[in-house]
Order: sequence, then C-alpha cells, then structure tokens
Amino acid sequence: MSDKEYKPVTVDKPIPNSFDLGNLATFDPNPLDNSKLKDSAQRNNYLTEVTRDNVQLLINQILSLPVKTTTDNHESSSTGQNSTMTLIQLPDPLAPLPREKAIPKARAMTKWEKFAAKKGIKSKAKDGKMVYDEETGEWVPKWGYKGKNKDLDNQWLVEVEDKVKNTENELIDPRTLHRQERKRLVKKNELQHKRNLKNGA
Repeated sequence: MSDKEYKPVTVDKPIPNSFDLGNLATFDPNPLDNSKLKDSAQRNNYLTEVTRDNVQLLINQILSLPVKTTTDNHESSSTGQNSTMTLIQLPDPLAPLPREKAIPKARAMTKWEKFAAKKGIKSKAKDGKMVYDEETGEWVPKWGYKGKNKDLDNQWLVEVEDKVKNTENELIDPRTLHRQERKRLVKKNELQHKRNLKNGA
C-alpha cells in the first residue's frame, strides 16, 4: 500500500473539537453538511469521513498524554520472548456518566447490631483467625479443619465438667458432648444468618 492511500494524521476543523479523555470521548461542534446527508449515495461515505477525522483527533490527543512503561517483563508462552507493557495514563473524566443500576440500599442492621447500638456496645477489634499452639509450637486456625477448638477430640484423658455431673449426660463421653455443642453452635449461627438476610431483604 502506497503512502498516498493513507489519510493524514493532522485534521483541520473550522471549530476545534472538545475532549473528555477520561471517558475517551470527543465532541465535534461543527455542523454537518445537510446536502450530503440527504443524498443517499454520499451519506455513508460522508459520515465515515467525519467519524474518521474525529477519531484521528481523539487518538492524537491520547498519544500526547504521559506514557508509562512497566518494569515487569511478561514472557509470551507462544514466542518465549519477554515484552514490557506501555500504558497511557488517562486523566480524570470530565463528564459524569449515569449509573447502569440504582445505588445499592444500605444493609439492614442485624439484631445484634441494633442491640449494640442501643446499649452503646463497641465491636471488639478482630484478632485474626490463627492462634499459637504452645504444644506444637505452630500457628493453627481457631476453628475449622484442624482448628484449636477441636483439641479436646485428640486428648486421651478428659475431665468431666462440673455442669454435667449428676445429670443424664454424666456417662456420655465428654468428647461427644463437645462435638455436639460445636454442631449446635454452627446450626444456631446458620439460622441467625438466614434471619439477618431475611430482615435485610
């Protein structure tokens, strides 16, 4: 293809375009030629030329923005060669665009949150999901798989708690009672979670 077949990269307009580079948009205030719009034979070619000129002006503005080259090399699996990425830093948008969806509603307070707000109770700072096990010298999870709350299941000797003495649970293995209590708390939390979701809806 010869150089004459390429369109020029410079475009002259009677009235300069305005740009919103943050939204990758340009606005052409120049009026269209009604005679060419009414002629069905020229309309498509005319609109294509106007669009090409405006896109060329937009690209010229984008290429004048600061350029940043990444320092990390990304190796291509097909060619095996490393290549850096060149990025153009866009400015903040000028025109606010409408949201596609409505603004999300605030989440409804849970039963505990309402009670805590009424009583002035402040939430405790979370201390993480791991706890140090002095016996093994390792950090282990508090709950779940191999959780610290299951230590009782692995002990060969378990003391019977005072609260079960002289009750029907006195002769039941304390490990079994401990597992039952864990399952009961899990079901209780799941039920409370469903109630919170229902109240929030």
